[in-house]
Amino acid sequence: MSWRTVIISSQAKLDSKMGYLVIRSDETKRIFLDEIATVVIENPAVAITGCLIEALTERKIKLIFCDSKRNPAAELIPHHGSHDSSSKIRTQIAWNTESKAEVWREIVKEKIRKQAEFLLVRGKESEASMLASYITQVEPMDVSNREGHAAKVYFNAIFGMDFIRGSDDPVNSALNYGYSLILSAFNREISANGYLTQLGICHDNMFNHFNLGCDLMEPFRIAADRVVCSLGKMTEFTTEIKHSLWHILEKTVYIDSAQQTLLNAIKIYTKSVFDAIEQNDISKIKFYSYNL
Repeated sequence: MSWRTVIISSQAKLDSKMGYLVIRSDETKRIFLDEIATVVIENPAVAITGCLIEALTERKIKLIFCDSKRNPAAELIPHHGSHDSSSKIRTQIAWNTESKAEVWREIVKEKIRKQAEFLLVRGKESEASMLASYITQVEPMDVSNREGHAAKVYFNAIFGMDFIRGSDDPVNSALNYGYSLILSAFNREISANGYLTQLGICHDNMFNHFNLGCDLMEPFRIAADRVVCSLGKMTEFTTEIKHSLWHILEKTVYIDSAQQTLLNAIKIYTKSVFDAIEQNDISKIKFYSYNL
């Protein structure tokens, strides 16, 4: 089972040979491809062969390219993630509206539940209690926007009353960076299951290529929040902070009564959401937890 995140920070040539990723720089290193979940190209001076791209695509290994500031800028997504992708796409287009509404309600409830749990960890009992009350108020498709109300309480409790989500500051930069890594993992699983990332459950922005990934990732955002908070007060968004965030997908969680990496939990959860929508049964959804 793949689990490694490989980060290429310096100038190098990447190739594949005999089932290995070959990294040629000042010295040559080899990593078994079947162990790799994600390859991150941080340096624009890195050269990569077509043979390696083909090998990564065949194994559904996520390949992420960063810009000159080392921020994720693009990723490799296979055109055909599943042998029956045409059938999956037709099914996706025909997803039942009522079923999607119920699934979205469960996703929002779980996101708020995860936020409340983290607030308790941080000693914010009053705010956690407020979020717990919001969970009971979430309606199908969250028409009353409990998610938005919960987010305001949550972020102010975690980062202070002066914090504004979306501002240009180190904390927001770190959060966005972490969220982009989680979104990338979801896009990989959506494609691997044969579905389109553009067609969402709730998100439907015509300019967003990853509407479905944005939907599914909501309860997993808290994994990034936890890492950002653990890094303490930030005065700038450094390379070291970025590298700390890269390990989000290797964190241990529990799902379906078993210990898994967050990356594997994303795989299990994503498939369960598709089953829930297509079988019109929200009990099929498998959410992760930090404790058994």
